[in-house]
Amino acid sequence: MNSGARLKALREKHELTQKEVAEYLHTSQSYYAQYENNRRPIPLERVTELARIYDVSVDYIVGLTDDINRKPR
Repeated sequence: MNSGARLKALREKHELTQKEVAEYLHTSQSYYAQYENNRRPIPLERVTELARIYDVSVDYIVGLTDDINRKPR
């Protein structure tokens, strides 16, 4: 699963809209949608913020682990 698909799955699991996540990130819904559609690379700062929102590790979002419950040490 690529990072865009992981972001979408996490967002849906937390019952958030793209607009809500985009507002948290201080960006537009259309800009955020490009992350989920793999049309725009996700800057490290955004990956970190998203990991905080969803309470998962950065490694999970970028695909280094499939363990969604793995938290940073």
